[in-house]
This record gives sequence, C-alpha cells and structure tokens, in this order.
Amino acid sequence: MEVIINKFVDYLKTDRELADNTLESYNRDLNQFCEYASNNSIDNISNVNKTLIITYLMYQQKKGKAASTISRSLASLRSFFQYLLNEGLISKDPTVNLQAPKQEKKLPSILTPEEVEILLSQPNQNNAKGVRDRAMLELLYAAGVRVSELISLDINDVNMDMGYINCSKDSQNERVIPIGKIAIEILSIYINEYRNTFIKDDSEVSLFVNHHGRRLTRQGFWKIIKSYTKKANINKKITPHTLRHSFAAHLLQNGADLKSVQEMLGHSDISTTQIYTQITNNRIKDVYKKSHPRA
Repeated sequence: MEVIINKFVDYLKTDRELADNTLESYNRDLNQFCEYASNNSIDNISNVNKTLIITYLMYQQKKGKAASTISRSLASLRSFFQYLLNEGLISKDPTVNLQAPKQEKKLPSILTPEEVEILLSQPNQNNAKGVRDRAMLELLYAAGVRVSELISLDINDVNMDMGYINCSKDSQNERVIPIGKIAIEILSIYINEYRNTFIKDDSEVSLFVNHHGRRLTRQGFWKIIKSYTKKANINKKITPHTLRHSFAAHLLQNGADLKSVQEMLGHSDISTTQIYTQITNNRIKDVYKKSHPRA
C-alpha cells in the first residue's frame, strides 16, 4: 500500500500542485490508515472495504481524535480511493456515502464592550497614522464588516450626511450598513484632515491608504491590529474578525433582531448568524447565576 500512497502523493504534487503542508497531511493520514489496515491483516488495497474504513474512523474516535481530524482523514481517504478508481486500480470506491462525524461549532471569541473601548483607544490621535488606524478600528466595530470589505472601501462608499457605508461592489448584491456617530466623527476627521497626507496621486479613490499612498492591504491591516492588541494588553486572541463577532453579539445582546443583524453582516443563510444568539444566551445564563439569589 505504501508504494501506491507515494504515487498518489506524487500525483498531488505534480498534477494538482498542492502545497507542501497539504501533501504532508495527505501522506500522514494515508500512512496512518495503511498501518491500521496492516494491523488488521489487510495489505492489499483492493481488499479495503467500507467496514474497514468505518472501524478505522471509530478507532480514531476512541483514541480521542477531534471530529475535525477524523473528517480530514476521511477526506484524504476519499481523494485517495477516487484516484485509485480513476486509475483502474480498484473497481469500487469504499468511501462512497460515508459520513464524517459532525463537527461541533466553536463559538466565536468576542470582546466585552469595555475591552472594545480599550482596544479602540490605543491609536494616537495626534498624528495621521493614529487617526487613520482609529477610523479603521471604529468602522470595523461600528459596521461589522470583514477586513476584505474594509480595505476595499472607496472614498465614495462613505455617506457622512446619511451615516452609512456601502459595501456593495455590484448592484445585484447591495449592502448598505448604518454607522454610529462616533465612527462618523473619526472618519470625518480622517477624510477631511489627514487622508491627503498619505495620498501621492490625486486619482486615488481608496478610503484607507498606506504610507505609499496606495490602498492598504490585508497584511498591512493585520500588522496594525496586532500592534494595538499588544498595547491594549487584553488577554485574548484578537483578530480583525473579533471585532466583527463582537459587533454582532453586542447588537443581539442589546435587543437587535436576528434578521437585521444577518443583513448587516451579509450572511446569505440566517443559520450562520444564529451562532451569535448562543453567545447571548450564555451571557444571560452567567448574569442569572451571578445575580439571582436562588440561582
């Protein structure tokens, strides 16, 4: 079996040009299965059947492997046996209709309103960079946009008078998000007083630009939020998406309806938004336990 696995990994490398880390994962998953099959007296790939794969997945569960790990193993086996079928090395794919164990959805990490306040207060508002950075952080939390949406905003996507931003890049999928007075205030200062200090070309339309006068990149923004997270000394892992999660959770905690939050986040399926209600419910339980005399 090891020879065939090596051929498969070579195929993934040369024909599909997969990354080295991905190739290592495939190789590890398949060799672990190969060892299990050998321990069960199966050394010929054509003798592998659905029952063996099911017992292997159950064996992984008993060993305490995470559902995500087991799902990845099954995905590797599926690709492997599909390859063997296409190559004519087996007559039937034993992974057909096999279901991976359901993965438990992890609740997203959020900040408390106090932690948001601490993080957003880190940029120095006495210089252009600080005002720009504060405007970006405020907008992330005020509108719950993704980083890709934040850096894609053009100057004309912001309507100060009406208090909204337009995240739509086509008329078919219009998404207009209201923003609060604090975000409007800091954005106004950035646009009117500081944005031009970054601009090198008057034709530049990007809302947020770097010191080269060009549109800020994802990597550039990641560095920015990483540096302010360190300064804020908040003992949580904070990513740009943390502010998006916090935006949604705080809206629901304060009485916003799920459908409105779904529309602001741009989720196509409301079930994606519903995970934030679980965070809200957990918070209510915590408050009850701490506050009710008979809790």
